[in-house]
Amino acid sequence: MGDVGLFLSGAALFLNSFMLFGKADAKSVGYFNLFVGVLQVVIPFYLIVISDQQHWTIFNLASIFLFGLTYLFVGVTNVKGLHGSGLGYYSLWVSVVAILYAVVSFLKFQDTVGSLTWVAWAYLWFLFFLSGALNKKIDTYIGKVAFVQSWVTLTFPALLSLAGVWKTQAVSQAWTYLLIASFIYFIVCTIQLVLRSQKKEKRLEVQAAS
Repeated sequence: MGDVGLFLSGAALFLNSFMLFGKADAKSVGYFNLFVGVLQVVIPFYLIVISDQQHWTIFNLASIFLFGLTYLFVGVTNVKGLHGSGLGYYSLWVSVVAILYAVVSFLKFQDTVGSLTWVAWAYLWFLFFLSGALNKKIDTYIGKVAFVQSWVTLTFPALLSLAGVWKTQAVSQAWTYLLIASFIYFIVCTIQLVLRSQKKEKRLEVQAAS
């Protein structure tokens, strides 16, 4: 059931990326976020109840709530037309927690792919903080990051896990390189964003001087 939840999370993040691009209606995407958010709250509760109750098992399952509450928050914010500051500060908290999960994945479970994935998610949540709480106008940039992560960190891993091949050595190695490639793409997009911002500022300065 956890893999199914991640699969649907990929769909929600995919739709959210097009909302950030300005291609999809915020309210309609918000309703889908609510649907996935409810599932991502119900599923971990169920999995925890039927689990072996070991603390590391619960630790891992509890991470699903981070996604569920995020999607619920996004859904309510979009449907009700609320200010994004609350979602932004919540995203900051989640980004810090995600870094902790990345450290645990690497040090405790020696899971390089899991650790890199958590770093990627932490970065995306931090971008939501910049946009929602600090009102940075970077929606298109966030949309690019969300679009890539919807496939690389959620949809494809969930499908591979459902097929029973996610934990194989070949897939793990391939996904490590794919995640690193994704980070390189994000760096390139960041540089482009900074250069465009600098050009815009210079253009405004010239216009103001004239």
